[in-house]
Amino acid sequence: MTRRPPKPELGQSREQGLHNIGEASALAAVSAKMIRHYESIGLIPEPPRTFAGYRLYSDSDVQRLQFIKRARTLGFSTKQIKELLSLWDDRGRASADVKRLAKAHAAELAQRVKEMQAMQRALETLVHKCQGDDRPGCPILDDLAQAKKAH
Repeated sequence: MTRRPPKPELGQSREQGLHNIGEASALAAVSAKMIRHYESIGLIPEPPRTFAGYRLYSDSDVQRLQFIKRARTLGFSTKQIKELLSLWDDRGRASADVKRLAKAHAAELAQRVKEMQAMQRALETLVHKCQGDDRPGCPILDDLAQAKKAH
């Protein structure tokens, strides 16, 4: 029978350079709720815990959280972030693999920008057609009602 090392107390873990979830949250600028979510979906590994059950995070865990936050800021999906983390963890990976993923994401963003610009132009046209006075007739609502019938 193998024995597990005893779980540390929070004070001992701090001496070892580990952080509780609140400290990791502050250091990574990510909410504790998001840290637990990232753990539940496998973006970060389940952390060790103290005797009292507090999660413990290392500096490398904090760096991983910062990586995830930055990737989210750039609009990467969870699936893409998992792939990026896998590439980041693989020191033997080719940078071409990372570039391919980032280039594909940039193209997706460009397409979404075009679609949003088209939506903006359509809405601006409708706003221009609307008198915006006390009368009940409204081309904006009429257009929305027509679009509903088309589906």
